[in-house]
Amino acid sequence: MSESKKFYITTPIYYPSGRFHIGTAYTTTLANTIKKYRQARGYDSYLLTGLDEHGQKIQEVAISKGKTPQEHVDEIAEMAQELWKTMKIENDDFIRTTEERHTKVVEKIFTKFMENGDIYKGEYEGWYCTPCETYFTPTQLVDGKCPDCGREVKKMKEEAYFFNMKKYEKRLIEFYEKNPDFIDPIFRKNEIFNNFIKPGLEDLCVTRTSFDWGIKVKSDEKHVIYVWLDALTNYITALGYMSDDKTRFNKYWPADLQIVGKDIIRFHGIYWPIFLMALDLPLPKKLLVHGWVMMKDGKMSKSKGNVIYPETLIERYGLDATKYFLLKELVGGQDGVFTPEGFVERFNSELCNDLGNLVNRTIGMINKYFDGIIPSKPKKLTNLDNELEAFINKKIEVVEKEMDDSHVVNALDEIWKIISRANKYIDETMPWVLYKEKKTEELEDIMYHLVEVLRKVTIMMRPAMEETSDNIFKQLSISDFELKTWESIKEYPEILKNLKIIEKGEPIFVRLDVNEEIEFLKREMKK
Repeated sequence: MSESKKFYITTPIYYPSGRFHIGTAYTTTLANTIKKYRQARGYDSYLLTGLDEHGQKIQEVAISKGKTPQEHVDEIAEMAQELWKTMKIENDDFIRTTEERHTKVVEKIFTKFMENGDIYKGEYEGWYCTPCETYFTPTQLVDGKCPDCGREVKKMKEEAYFFNMKKYEKRLIEFYEKNPDFIDPIFRKNEIFNNFIKPGLEDLCVTRTSFDWGIKVKSDEKHVIYVWLDALTNYITALGYMSDDKTRFNKYWPADLQIVGKDIIRFHGIYWPIFLMALDLPLPKKLLVHGWVMMKDGKMSKSKGNVIYPETLIERYGLDATKYFLLKELVGGQDGVFTPEGFVERFNSELCNDLGNLVNRTIGMINKYFDGIIPSKPKKLTNLDNELEAFINKKIEVVEKEMDDSHVVNALDEIWKIISRANKYIDETMPWVLYKEKKTEELEDIMYHLVEVLRKVTIMMRPAMEETSDNIFKQLSISDFELKTWESIKEYPEILKNLKIIEKGEPIFVRLDVNEEIEFLKREMKK
């Protein structure tokens, strides 16, 4: 397979302090959708996710629960992998930073940095945020608190090893100037470049001595390798970098897309490129930065009683409804907001009224007018047909462009415009009138086009909503693989004729009782 046809995509490795909420589920769903789209386009796609299991915070959480750190992270790792199975996430690997395949390579990387003169020993004094595992200078604090999470910081002083960031500063600036699209969206890139890179880089503290849950420095074991040097390298250790078998590394690196939340962009946009430069490795092609899934009253927090978990939504509303809501809620790198009202409204309006209605009307009319047999491809097109086909073909191009750019929410918007246009087409052509007037050829023409719209929409939405897509294909009795390929969405095949659809299809989404479901979700958030 040629280099151009591989696609390596990563999520951040998640911090296993507790059960994952819908924010973590969003990131993994986004990555999985992009992976499946690339597969549909013929790419050898490889998705990595996992856990960042070291650090002071993990040690403290484990102690508070009466467990060892390893027992704690083992428990969370099992929960995480079970959640990804429930959500049908097709990750190709699950890296844990406590695994030997990672720890041994991190030791080698640290040693290499020391031998190259990239790391030196000194003493660190600064303001430390335990949840973020990060030191800050006084000028970086916001109202005396952590600029990333807003929590309290404490003054700390300890012996430490430092990475010489200044050594690579000029090279990093040149990289950004030559690669203006490295970070998407652009305003996130501007934040990093203008606020952190242009003013000058500070050398980075890369070890700690105040706790011992981490990878030890081999030549100085009272030092634990600091979380960001440990965690960031997972993207290459998982592929076998510096191991006996580097087959996957040679095949997939550099990463084509690395998805990160806005809170860790500084580490991925500055430290990670510099570490790779120091290792003389190519940099990732793109960092995609997303916002947070927020609640009305701010970030999700158990103490606020405003947390919602993906399992709750999946069990009650189905997997695809959950994924659809998450994918549609965060736009252009900005924060999104989960509200019970918003979830129920999107479910009823977009899934039931738009998509569900189109499927139900089409299935019902073909059964009523043609005994369930999909009509043949029309010999000539009406003006409305030409207009519909032109609209769809144009939207297909936009969907592909948005998905190529990994802008899934925009692609879904375009797919739903096709659905809306098809529902309008039904109202414009009024099949029920044609049936009464016995205008069979015109009626066949309309039914053929409606099936084609559904077929194309189903193919395009499948990376995000696989169960729904399979359900629609089943109701239309479309089983031929050639009719399900991405390449076929630009065609209007003859082969659809004589297919007999399901006699009575069940609604793919059942309308929710608004008040009942809003109350249910509010109760769940308080648990």
